[in-house]
Amino acid sequence: MALQGPIPVTFAQVFPHGCYVVGEVEAVKDFDASTNGRFVQSRDKTTGELVWQVAVMDADPTVKPGQKTVAVKILSPVQPVPPAPMPNLPFTPVEFDHVTATPYVNGAGRLAYSIKVREMRAPRTGPVAPPPAPAKHTSTAGKDVA
Repeated sequence: MALQGPIPVTFAQVFPHGCYVVGEVEAVKDFDASTNGRFVQSRDKTTGELVWQVAVMDADPTVKPGQKTVAVKILSPVQPVPPAPMPNLPFTPVEFDHVTATPYVNGAGRLAYSIKVREMRAPRTGPVAPPPAPAKHTSTAGKDVA
């Protein structure tokens, strides 16, 4: 099967209505390497980079209240800094770049996703460029194949 490991997705696919920072950026604990009194930060299994975590609130009005807060893992060699708070807003809007989703079965036996990103930033303002069109591949018969 061609799909293995983290699946690249866009920020808009995961958070079509945006999201807001509602917690602090924290180091993720490596439970296997840490011992009583000795904290070891987790590293991504694929890249080896340090893993940080921030709680965000999904702005989608259709999401159930119990599912509004999501933990987003950030792969970064240094602790990421959230964007500056916006005046007159109770929460700070945020966007992420280089987003991946890894499906897994949670403790309740339901499908869930681990969201990992490479960058955290303030939302872009103004028009956003549309995603690029899928690349076309030419077969040996000369027909375009999407």
